[in-house]
Amino acid sequence: MHIPEEPDMPSQINIVPMIDVIFAILTFFIISSLFLTRSEGLPVNLPKAQTSESQQNDKIVVTIDDEGQMSLNQEPVEFETLASEVVALQGDRPNVLVTINADETVYHGIVVAVMDELRTLEGVRLGIATQQP
Repeated sequence: MHIPEEPDMPSQINIVPMIDVIFAILTFFIISSLFLTRSEGLPVNLPKAQTSESQQNDKIVVTIDDEGQMSLNQEPVEFETLASEVVALQGDRPNVLVTINADETVYHGIVVAVMDELRTLEGVRLGIATQQP
């Protein structure tokens, strides 16, 4: 009795599970990268600017909310003590970046007064926080 041999099927690689794993890894990296870009200031409505750039320096954040209340690194601060507290946070670091995180509805004079006060400090660079439109 002669048993016919089954024809040899060429082996195939199923890539569907591999694609699923790659998409799962890609999703993980996309979601985790969203948490890397967080704002250090209090939540305010930032003005929009086409040329805004992200700064990743070690920075000090001065926040001015829509009522004109100021905070320094999320701690309430008065205008009169702002300069001394920035100097204390600066320590011996040269060229520390102080970011002004002002609500877009804040009176322009308040922002200018804060900038003028901070420009008198040695080794302080100023930046204004904006967001992409």
